[in-house]
Amino acid sequence: MQALLGIIFHSLGGMSSGSWYMPYDWVKKWRWEIYWITGGLFSWLIMPFIATVITIPDWQGILQAADGRVLRNTYIMGLLWGIGGLTYGLAIRYLGMSLGNSVLLGITSVVGSLGLPILRNIPIMAKILPDGLSFTDLFGSPGGRIVLLGILILLAGIILSGRAGIMKDKDLGGHKEGVNTEFKLAFGLFIAIVSGVLSAFFSFGIDTGKEMGIAARELAVQASYPLLAGGEGGAPVTYLFENNIIFFVILWGGLTTNLIWSIALIIRNKTGKDFIDKKTPLVSNYLFCALAGTTWFLQFFFYGMGETKIGNGASSWTLHMATIILTANLWGFWRKEWKGVSKKTYTTILVGIGAILLSVIVIGVAKWLYPELNALG
Repeated sequence: MQALLGIIFHSLGGMSSGSWYMPYDWVKKWRWEIYWITGGLFSWLIMPFIATVITIPDWQGILQAADGRVLRNTYIMGLLWGIGGLTYGLAIRYLGMSLGNSVLLGITSVVGSLGLPILRNIPIMAKILPDGLSFTDLFGSPGGRIVLLGILILLAGIILSGRAGIMKDKDLGGHKEGVNTEFKLAFGLFIAIVSGVLSAFFSFGIDTGKEMGIAARELAVQASYPLLAGGEGGAPVTYLFENNIIFFVILWGGLTTNLIWSIALIIRNKTGKDFIDKKTPLVSNYLFCALAGTTWFLQFFFYGMGETKIGNGASSWTLHMATIILTANLWGFWRKEWKGVSKKTYTTILVGIGAILLSVIVIGVAKWLYPELNALG
């Protein structure tokens, strides 16, 4: 039952993540930096604060008592992830929901699985990251070799998706319309790669901030909070919302990065007047930005709930990525992002997406069959 609940929660989180960008389609006459930071305030500040206050007992006391190193390193992970979140918006802008998410999330899955083992070989990062398996450990175990197979499948899927993007660019030529008007393949792929690598640091941040989650769980137990689970038959006690305090710190890092960049763009482009320009549909714009930002936060709200059921190191990140890829591509096809392309191009992107999804499933199965791989991160 716990595993089933975990799958349900992760699926809800993945659907939120795959859908949150859609409300921005209905924001009118605002420049990108305006609607990005408006929605971002709900994503990284307002909703995390509300969730923390409501669900975490003595959250202020937890932050005050937390080890300074834990706070600092969790915040640093958030800063790095924030760059990935910022460039995510640009990747979707130039590649579209379907191609952008497929490439970006495929890369994130690789980094989420191999990033920590590789980084542990770097002395300065080894001091920050929790202990666990190294990259060379993968070659010495059946589970590790399955993970590597999944990564090879993933790389094939990314190459096919990129190939489909090149074919799309040729098919459309100068006749880009609708959501394809800003399609820029080379720049979009570069941004997607940067975003895909750095977006995985959110998962690393969860591991880095675990002490705060444990403190929240212990306080919840003492206060007899509902939604506690486990504790019988050797199973650890968990609290459904214990990760919200970790998200609160990670997202402060993300807020810092995105706020600096957005303010810089607003100053450079002189777009600050958009916030109060009555010639734009202000009320609906703010509402759609709030909807986008809130939906974005729900991905990790549900992710945190699922993680308490099946663990961050097992299939959590994999289930999350798989559901996002499916949802984002359904939206991408609904938005007719591949309208006007040849049948060969359409088939290529479908095969590429299928390979990426298969790779995510292969990696998840490996971690499920071989629990020692949980230490990958």
